[in-house]
Amino acid sequence: MNRFMKLNYTKLIVLLFCFIASISLFSCANIIPPGGGPRDSLPPRLINSLPKDSAVNISTQNIVLTFDEYVQLQAVNENVIISPNPVKSPIIDSKLRNVTVKLKDSLEKNTTYSINFGSAIKDVNEGNLAKEFTYVFSTGNKVDTNHYRGYVILAESGKIDSTLIVVLHNNLNDSAIVKNKARYLAKLNGKGYFNFNFLPAGQFAAYVIPNDFTQKYDDSTKLFAYLNQPIVINKNTRTDTLYAYQEFKKKDKPVTASMAPKSTGKAPPEDKRLKYTVNLDNGQQDLLGTLDLTFSRKLKSFDSSKIVLYDTLFKPITGYKFSLDTSNTKISIQYPWKEKTAFRIIINKDAVSDTAGINLPKADSAKFITKKESDYGSCRFRFPNIDLSKNPVLQLIVEGKIVESIPITGKEFIRKRFKPAEYEIRVLLDANKNGVWDAGKFSTPKKQPEIVISFPKKAVIKADRDTDQSFTF
Repeated sequence: MNRFMKLNYTKLIVLLFCFIASISLFSCANIIPPGGGPRDSLPPRLINSLPKDSAVNISTQNIVLTFDEYVQLQAVNENVIISPNPVKSPIIDSKLRNVTVKLKDSLEKNTTYSINFGSAIKDVNEGNLAKEFTYVFSTGNKVDTNHYRGYVILAESGKIDSTLIVVLHNNLNDSAIVKNKARYLAKLNGKGYFNFNFLPAGQFAAYVIPNDFTQKYDDSTKLFAYLNQPIVINKNTRTDTLYAYQEFKKKDKPVTASMAPKSTGKAPPEDKRLKYTVNLDNGQQDLLGTLDLTFSRKLKSFDSSKIVLYDTLFKPITGYKFSLDTSNTKISIQYPWKEKTAFRIIINKDAVSDTAGINLPKADSAKFITKKESDYGSCRFRFPNIDLSKNPVLQLIVEGKIVESIPITGKEFIRKRFKPAEYEIRVLLDANKNGVWDAGKFSTPKKQPEIVISFPKKAVIKADRDTDQSFTF
């Protein structure tokens, strides 16, 4: 082998070694695929429709909507609103980039139809919603462009219930909301607003009802609202606030023997003893409240002379009053309590008796002490623009329950002793001055409900602290 051939052979060996080494190197390395780019955040976009969107003089009941990407439908029955409200439910479907609508009702002459898809249309890949996408056409020579907007509030609490709907009837008789299907309907958004678009000019009766199967006011326990006069739809339609109320509250059905769960053993023997509890807080009496004795059964009678308050030296206290609640189970003792004062209560055995004539098992006594002034906070609530002619009543709410109602007589409410808690603040406009909220009435004579205004910011009262807060209407 000559020198030239040896040199070429050596180069070939070196090249082969480098090739094998490079293969080994790449086989051991992590292979990183190229990036996929930013996430698609755009909603599906309509690129074509048959008939065209906002077309006039339309007679076909079949509609095809084509989008710029693959789409799918969700919760069609809950999301899609067709106006005017159809008698027969249409068939709505999707395939690839198309959404098809087949209307089953015969089209009315000179009528504008709108199909609001709400949150029904989304793209296949990322789930982006085409929110409130609306398709419009007219069987006449123009598209109606009138609108009607407003707000719905729960009259009793001042809160929002976005599950309610607003309906419009072109039949202005009161019986229409009870018997007929609405001509138009609109849902509430999360802030209680409603919006009707593409309405014809004319007069309509407006109502608020639950979005249930009937969509009618056929039960006086349903939430309901109405306007005193028809709304006139035109280019300058007013904006309204409707106040929903329940004329009557639903009552829980009593549990019958057949409904009650079956017993798996013998029932425990009935405790025939008459018992009671006292509303003391760790042996302390609230300076702002009454001392309450709550009994396990209804009382037939009680002798107040046999329930006695003493001081720690067994000297009888005077100046307190007794009261029995309407359920005949709670005796309240009212007294102008002073801070850090010790008391003793003694209840004789025959002080009370239940409807069967049973007394307490034995005489009983309890020691307690009143709370300190520093256990309470103080407050100043300011109402700078309050209208006192509307008989405002301050409602203090804790965990959804009214714990106190206080008539407001000025632009400030001041209290030195205030039980510490987080209070929701509401103001009742008490039209009949009875101190409580009164529902509306749709039957003759009609009556709108009293209105309650709810403030978003709560009042936090802390022990031994001053709270100064303004509430603007």
